Amino acid sequence: MPTTLRSFSKINLGLAIGAIRADGFHGLTTLYQTLAAHDLVTIALQPAAATRISLTSDDALVPASANNQAERNTTFKAIQLALDALNVTADVSIHIEKRLPMQGGMGAGSANAAAALIALDRELAAHGIDPADRLKKPWGPEKLRIAAEVGSDVPLFLIGGSVLGVGRGDEVYPMPDLPAMQCVLALPEIGVSTPQAFRDWDAVHSAGSIERRADREVRAPYASWNPEPGAATLASAGSASPIPAASHATSLTHITLSSTLSELSRSLASAFCEPHSSGVFAAGEGLAENSVKNPLLALVRTGIENDFEEVVFPQNPPFGEIKRTLAASDTPEQAAIYAALSGSGSALFGLYATGAAADAAKDRLAKMGVRSTRTETLPRGEYWRRMLVD
Repeated sequence: MPTTLRSFSKINLGLAIGAIRADGFHGLTTLYQTLAAHDLVTIALQPAAATRISLTSDDALVPASANNQAERNTTFKAIQLALDALNVTADVSIHIEKRLPMQGGMGAGSANAAAALIALDRELAAHGIDPADRLKKPWGPEKLRIAAEVGSDVPLFLIGGSVLGVGRGDEVYPMPDLPAMQCVLALPEIGVSTPQAFRDWDAVHSAGSIERRADREVRAPYASWNPEPGAATLASAGSASPIPAASHATSLTHITLSSTLSELSRSLASAFCEPHSSGVFAAGEGLAENSVKNPLLALVRTGIENDFEEVVFPQNPPFGEIKRTLAASDTPEQAAIYAALSGSGSALFGLYATGAAADAAKDRLAKMGVRSTRTETLPRGEYWRRMLVD
C-alpha cells in the first residue's frame, strides 16, 4: 500500500554567509525552523529485478517523468541513492502534490526528498525488506550523507523542529525547540534563484569585505545537546523512537568559522545557553535564565538577520516593503516578533504571538495585493507526529 507523508517546509531564523570553501560552496550558519505548511509525497514500491523510478506531480513545473526531467528532481535522486546504498532493486512510483511555492526559500524540494527517504523505509518494511541499520533511522549517518549529497537543505528535514545548520547548511544539529508560534508567509509572484543570489553576494563583496579564509576552528558548540527525550519520530515500521542526541545526528564534530559566521553563532549561543567567559559557547551549560520561555526573543535582541536580504532586496524592491508590512503594526500587540526573508527567497515570513496578530498581518498584505498564507512553526515532536497521512 502506498505511503503518503506530509513534506513540511522551513524558514531560516537568521542566515550568515561566510567565505567560499575549497569545494566551491559558501560557508553558512543558520537556524532552521520547520513549519506546518507542506506538500504531500506518496511513494509506492514493488520489488523488481531492476530498478525503475517514475515521478509524477500535479504541478507541470516540477521536474517529472512526463517532461523527461525526473532525474533532475531531488526526490528522484534521493530514492536512487538510497536504493543503491541498500543494494535493493525495485519499481518505485513517486507522486508529489505541490502546495508550496517553488524557488520560495522554504526548502520545498529538499523536504520532498527527505519525506521520500522516510516513506521508502516504510515501503521496504512492508515488503519484508529490512533497511540496514545505517539507513533505517531518519537521523542515521548514512541517510544524512545521502541527504547532503542530494542538497544542502535536505538533512534538516530528517530532524525537524529547530535545527542548527553549519558547513554549507548540510551539517545539522538538533536545537532545543522554540515555542510554537503563528507564522504568516508572504508569497510574492516571483522566484529567486539561490545560485544567482550567491553570485550577487560575491559580486558585492568581491573587494574582500568577506574573509576568504577561515580564521579559526572551534569545537561544534551544539554537538552534545540532548533534545527533549519524548520527541517522537516516524520509524521505518511506523513505531515511535526518540530523536537522538545531536552528537549522533552527524559525524562531523568541528565547524570552521570565519568572523561573519562567528557573529551569528555567538547570537545563537547567547539565546539558548550560557556562554563561557571566553565568549565561545560550550554545550551542556544549560539554558540562559532569560531565554527559557522563548529563545527567539533573545535572538531578536541580538539583531539576527538574513544576509541574503542585502542582495535580494535591491533586485526585488517590493520585498523590503513586504518585510516592513509583516513586521509593523499600528498596535504593539499585533507587531511581529520577527520578520525576514527565508533562505534566498522569495518567501518572506513574520512570526506572531497570537492568531489575531497573524490575521492582521494577512490583512495588511492583502491590501498590498500580496498573496499570503497563515501557518505555524512545528516543534520536533509535532513534526514527526503529523508527518504520516493516515
